[in-house]
Amino acid sequence: MAALRSGAGYDPDRLLDAVLRHLDLKNDSALARLMDLRPQHFSKIRRRLRPISAALLIRFNEVTGLSIKEMRTLMGDRRAKQRLGPEHFRPKDHDGHETSGIFDSRMSA
Repeated sequence: MAALRSGAGYDPDRLLDAVLRHLDLKNDSALARLMDLRPQHFSKIRRRLRPISAALLIRFNEVTGLSIKEMRTLMGDRRAKQRLGPEHFRPKDHDGHETSGIFDSRMSA
């Protein structure tokens, strides 16, 4: 599995370490128990095999009170906004294939 985003600024370890300090926890295993996750989850994040998901950021927000913006800054994510690419907005037929809209040739009348 390829490592995720090895850019100079991106470092999820900073966020995990900040959460550990904020909650006064000793290690990732204690954090995993608190979050009802497997310890391997945080190990994979630290090794850049798994990203920090939006759901995990929200859970960290609920547990720590840190804002999403603060946590993204800690990770090195400096984007002002998150945007979905145009491929996320293309209509799909009932089989999950992309269509060009109502008059797609694959759709029968």
